[in-house]
Amino acid sequence: MSSVSEGRIPDSPVRSVTRGPVRAALRADDGTWIEAVYDPCTPDDGAGGPAGDPGTVIVVAHGFTGSADRPAVRRAVRVFSRYAAVVTFSFRGHGRSGGLSTVGDREVLDLAAAVDWARSLGHRRVVTAGFSMGGSVVLRHGALYPARADAVVSVSAPARWYYRGTAPMRRLHWMVTRPAGRLVGRYGFRTRVHHRAWDPVPLSPVGAAARIAPAPLLIVHGDRDPYFPLDHPRMLAAAAGDAAELWLERGMGHAENAADETLLTRIAGWAVRA
Repeated sequence: MSSVSEGRIPDSPVRSVTRGPVRAALRADDGTWIEAVYDPCTPDDGAGGPAGDPGTVIVVAHGFTGSADRPAVRRAVRVFSRYAAVVTFSFRGHGRSGGLSTVGDREVLDLAAAVDWARSLGHRRVVTAGFSMGGSVVLRHGALYPARADAVVSVSAPARWYYRGTAPMRRLHWMVTRPAGRLVGRYGFRTRVHHRAWDPVPLSPVGAAARIAPAPLLIVHGDRDPYFPLDHPRMLAAAAGDAAELWLERGMGHAENAADETLLTRIAGWAVRA
């Protein structure tokens, strides 16, 4: 992993980071360039939560068709940065990042680059927090890169691949697998999707969840999620066993767009305590 700064990137101590966000281009292990943003911890004791922990950094992995600069992601940054520093990035094929989306497969390399960058900034603890597709990626990262993340938060993630049991997932599969759908993704959602099918099929989220321990795992899912019903988070929690804590959120929809400030505050508090 290497980085090219659009601002000042410190070599070691976190305290040397300036107050504003720092942007960088990170190179994943397969050579794909990934845009990333670092926001320092800005504790707000008046927020009603614990004092911020500048030694912890939360690395946020967005959902499919998202990016580091989407409003829902920036809302998460604003809340999380009261408790810890935050690194956000755009998965390949999204935002200003290079490459093409593989919808959760090689994206694990993008997250690994972001986690390594967060470590290089001097943080003693790294917590990964992913939403939807990003939720599946943080699970696979935790399984494939042991000890890189000190704790993992997976929000609105699927438990298994190729799920088509809801109308939104059937539409997503059309967008990913059909030429016309990929055009809609590129021009309608600014998401560039690779035309090749997975070969081999990556480790499933439920298979990954079983390998997270001993790192603490938080699984969050809404009971009104239109994409993945509640059997998905329950399968993930069962696979993870004692390592997992499961929050089933009443009235919540899907992923970062449905995560309000109250929920994000609770997640941030868990992240600094885990």
